[in-house]
Amino acid sequence: MSSSDSSGSRDLNGRVVARGRLARLRSRLRGGGGAGPLGLTDEVVVVAGSDDDAIASSTALEASSWRAEEEVILRHDLEVPADRLGDAAAVAALDGYEVVDDDRWGSPPRAVDDRLEVLVLARVQLLDAMHLSQERSRMASLGSRHDGIARRWSVLQRPPGGAGH
Repeated sequence: MSSSDSSGSRDLNGRVVARGRLARLRSRLRGGGGAGPLGLTDEVVVVAGSDDDAIASSTALEASSWRAEEEVILRHDLEVPADRLGDAAAVAALDGYEVVDDDRWGSPPRAVDDRLEVLVLARVQLLDAMHLSQERSRMASLGSRHDGIARRWSVLQRPPGGAGH
């Protein structure tokens, strides 16, 4: 099941969190509880990101407009050989990542190395510095195992005060 078609909030590992009956009742009494869970097709803006491997996740997040209490779309741009794109995407899918092959967040990036092609992966999750570091490391390993590189990462959220869907 892909994150764009499943419903519910996400945890720090991108898994859907099942809401209990009491939480659903409170949400109904409050009038729906806001914009609802974030999806990969929602209107979002980049609130943090970097292509510098040396920057600490905590430093990048502290210097950004990221809102810790709200779900994010965590996006990774990898560069891998064309014949390894499918394998890399399949491995990432095991952790809930989906391939984004359109321009919903602007023009797709171009590979820095002409021998490689860009693979954009994204998933919805809650985020903190430790889990961002974990995912950056996971993507660096994924890129390396497929003869490529994790080029950059981005954190996207709904615009402040935005209605979402």
